[in-house]
Amino acid sequence: MSGLDVEAEERAGHLARIEADGWTIVPDAIEPALLDRLDEALARLERDLDARPADNAFEGRDTVRIYNLLAHDPVFQEVPVHPAVLPIVEGVIGRGCLVSSLSSIAIGPDEVAQPLHVDDAVIPLPRPHVPIICNSMWALTDFTAANGATRVVPGSHRADSQPDPFAEIDAVAAEMPRGSVLIWPGSTWHGGGANTTDQRRTGLAMNYCAGWVRQQENQQLGIPLDVARTFPPALRRLCGFGVYRGLIGHIDKHDPAVVLLDEPTSGEPATLFDRIR
Repeated sequence: MSGLDVEAEERAGHLARIEADGWTIVPDAIEPALLDRLDEALARLERDLDARPADNAFEGRDTVRIYNLLAHDPVFQEVPVHPAVLPIVEGVIGRGCLVSSLSSIAIGPDEVAQPLHVDDAVIPLPRPHVPIICNSMWALTDFTAANGATRVVPGSHRADSQPDPFAEIDAVAAEMPRGSVLIWPGSTWHGGGANTTDQRRTGLAMNYCAGWVRQQENQQLGIPLDVARTFPPALRRLCGFGVYRGLIGHIDKHDPAVVLLDEPTSGEPATLFDRIR
């Protein structure tokens, strides 16, 4: 069996698990050298930005989060397009998906469990519905039940309601070693776990949405254009500097990457309007 066949088979296995259980873990997905560079960048940012806990029940009182990471260091450009993750995400919400948000979540000692929730809570669609959000959690440290591994409720992506944040609900700790990635659709009930250890549990929340959904973080305004110009074309389009299915997101019938980022035109019709003339 060729390498491409193995990759296709593994991708199909992950998509089958997501369909059946609402989540999957990709083991050993991220190379150690990239993990080390991400660790270094986050440590510097936490110092430079003086990042502190938000001190609320949802984001945590002992949890440090840093948002809009693509604007802060070039190393984060490698995260949304990673070949071990993006093809699985595209299998869930389709090609042409977008970066919804990229943030870090460092759960400190003594943090309590986050309320179970869904990530598509504000989308006014009846449940269950087709996947419109697909999220991933990159383990920058080992994730264990004791240190706050993300908790998921198997099968909950088929529920016709959102979880009651105050109810006692059985959930599974998505335990995984450093370098693994947890992937789940936005309708799966989940939440950060309690950290009863003396060490941090650190992860990257790399979240995507379908190309026709408004992103959680405003990538086009949050990322300076001079920074976005340094992105490779695939990452630019993941951040929304493109047109979805030839129609959604154009600027006066032009591709945003051409108008805003000086990307050369492909010569192809930019929008659906041009294609049907």
